[in-house]
Amino acid sequence: MIGVAVLGSTGTVGRNTLEVLALQPERFRVVALAARSNGERLLEQVRRFQPDWAVLESAEAAQTLEQQLQLNGSRTRVAAGAQAIADVATGSEVHYVMAAISGAAGLRSTLAAASAGKRVLLANKESAVMAGELLLATVRTSGAELIPIDSEHNAIFQCLSNFVPGKRCPGVRRLLLTASGGPFLNWPLEALVDVTPEQACAHPRWRMGRKISVDSATLMNKGLELIEAGVLFGMTQDEVEVVVHPQSIVHSLVEYEDGSMLAQLAGPDMRVPIACALAWPARMPAGADFLDLARAGRLDFSAPDRERFPCLGHAQAAARLGGLSCASLNAADEVAVQAFLDRRLNFSDIPAVIESVMGRVTGGVMAGLDAVLAADNEARALASEAVTRWAASRRAYA
Repeated sequence: MIGVAVLGSTGTVGRNTLEVLALQPERFRVVALAARSNGERLLEQVRRFQPDWAVLESAEAAQTLEQQLQLNGSRTRVAAGAQAIADVATGSEVHYVMAAISGAAGLRSTLAAASAGKRVLLANKESAVMAGELLLATVRTSGAELIPIDSEHNAIFQCLSNFVPGKRCPGVRRLLLTASGGPFLNWPLEALVDVTPEQACAHPRWRMGRKISVDSATLMNKGLELIEAGVLFGMTQDEVEVVVHPQSIVHSLVEYEDGSMLAQLAGPDMRVPIACALAWPARMPAGADFLDLARAGRLDFSAPDRERFPCLGHAQAAARLGGLSCASLNAADEVAVQAFLDRRLNFSDIPAVIESVMGRVTGGVMAGLDAVLAADNEARALASEAVTRWAASRRAYA
């Protein structure tokens, strides 16, 4: 039996992972489930999968969960805190780790799983964005396996003949990441000022969490994926491009030096890349619908509108600077998006806040985890200041 720890089990990727695992009970055993604060959903998952460990970052939520499990006579042990999440990822009974805690909060546990030599199913793109060099060095030292879960990077992984994390595959000329364009692809630019959080989170193709949905609407998600692709596949930023593909059927493409282009196609369902990573190099059922190309009818592609999606340019600029710039970019984006979701910032101000922060951060080389976290903290403080200024100016203008 293959023991699996699902970090971020209550989120979209985590829930889909458990659906795939449930299809193969004779092959996989859920050893640990971890989440940040959603104790109610975690309780339901513990009752169904009976893991050895259930961990919540919130101590209060963990205490409530433990009391509920004791009433039911559950054998599952409960722990609390970010370090506890990292600890369960390194347990001896765990062979595969789904790293799906979103944002910077998932960095420490992802690095812990890699350091312990696990097969890391990387859904936490921020680990590669913030600390790509550190993550790759950890994988090389420990002998861990690293398989990307983002549908775009998993598509590239499937199209490469020999994937080695951080190494350029021979014969590859270019990577093309597909983007749906989000809910505002065809909106008038002037209308973006009045976008609400509900509108931004209503993705036309994917069901995702609120933060990543907003990132998809600004195309920052694709910017972060562009950085991640360069890290994972050993490509320069000039060799990774973004193409808008509203149908979300072609999940990415690899162009080779002989003119060939390979693409991975599937319906917009995260269970497909999850099943790929769990079974690799074999294949197994994902529970997803099979793709009907005749019914799909057409596949459209276009270049992204840089005026409509300035966040994409901010991400590319950070990637070219390298070092700690990408950690700063990610932190600024997290703060700006949360301010928008809290209705303190207009949708169209998100890229402006990010640009302001990136012009003020200290930068520097990625000397280790402490340096990454320091850059993250600095950018968050600057972004919070910028949000306050923008919010005040909006009130004054109103």
